[in-house]
Amino acid sequence: MSQSKKLSSKIIKFWKKLGPGLVTGSSDDDPSGIATYSQAGAAFGLSTLWTALITFPLMASLQEMCGRIGLVTNQGLTGTLKLYYPKPVLYLMLLFSFPAIVMNIGADIAGMGAVGNLLFPSVHPTYFSVFFTIILLISMIYFSYQKIAAILKYLCVVLLVYLFIPFLYKQDWAQILKSTLIPHVQFNKEFIGILVAILGTTISPYLFFWQATMEVEEIKHRKKQLIVNRRVINEMKKDVDIGMLFSNVVMFFIILTTGTVLFNAGIHQIETVEQAAEALRPLAGDASYFLFAIGVIGTGLLAIPVLSGSLSHIFCETFGWKEGLDNKFHEARPFYTIIAISLMVGLSMNYIGISPVKALIYSAILYGITAPVLIAIILHISNNKNVMGKYTNNKKSNLLGGAALVLMSISAILLIWFQLT
Repeated sequence: MSQSKKLSSKIIKFWKKLGPGLVTGSSDDDPSGIATYSQAGAAFGLSTLWTALITFPLMASLQEMCGRIGLVTNQGLTGTLKLYYPKPVLYLMLLFSFPAIVMNIGADIAGMGAVGNLLFPSVHPTYFSVFFTIILLISMIYFSYQKIAAILKYLCVVLLVYLFIPFLYKQDWAQILKSTLIPHVQFNKEFIGILVAILGTTISPYLFFWQATMEVEEIKHRKKQLIVNRRVINEMKKDVDIGMLFSNVVMFFIILTTGTVLFNAGIHQIETVEQAAEALRPLAGDASYFLFAIGVIGTGLLAIPVLSGSLSHIFCETFGWKEGLDNKFHEARPFYTIIAISLMVGLSMNYIGISPVKALIYSAILYGITAPVLIAIILHISNNKNVMGKYTNNKKSNLLGGAALVLMSISAILLIWFQLT
């Protein structure tokens, strides 16, 4: 076998091994996340590049715990909460999760519609938003889990466009390296606010639920009954690590793009993804503009099924309804009805006076409140031998999980304080 064929074979084998971890990590870079990273770069240049190094191990550790919970218990995070924790905790998670996720969906749909209008100015953004919503709803109802998983996996490739954009513009790589390795913090409300926003965007509660549930779905689709052992858990961990690394690399390059192109041009105020795309065009050329815009649509198509699917799994596990993307509509009506409602309510937000920017702020607040509580619960479950048996956390997992808990708790307090002041 030639060297090129051997390499191709290795790449294909590696690609086939990637699963829920890659999709979960990639969906974290949704249009609302891209907007946050663009704001960070435009407002503070390269000063927040180092956050990509900090958030990666925290994200990877938490998602690995959630994946391990799914594998060991053979049920999602909500199902585990329902079995082992007081019902008020479960209902509070449900109460905060529904509006937060729906507003996140609404912001993403609006962002996709606005960017679609940038690419085709003759078509109003509303039509694009409706079109994307219908496509997503039909796909989730009619395609099997395996088909949806494959589609989501290939949509992750779209994110690669953000890795090319900075190379279309002259860069000071020495300064970039310095900003990446040496943390820079400005002790003012605006800078601390963007750090809180980055943490809230990268460590989002809905990803915890999705990771655990998708590991369970993967078990169901193995040809033989899967016996959970260290090898299976290590494979899951590698998948999660690659997914979270990919997510943080994309985040890094978006901050890099806006932090050099927009910041250096004196454009410091970016609120939406379409503003970021429009601002790039005269400064970095049409190629950057089109790549940035196409990336937004691709990430929306990837992230919204994860958001709506997470919400539906949370509800169905809470109330014991039949769930799963492999079930036909008539077999799991509540599951698909919740997905449809979340998409329709998200789509309608722009028509009831809630702008995408406001939706992002509201969802960030709700995520900020629930994240520390959920992280504490995940840590408790992961260390509970009655639940996890011999697959409890090691010292490294507890250290990183504890650091995430402290950081997200501080972020939640600061987030609420910023809104009040």
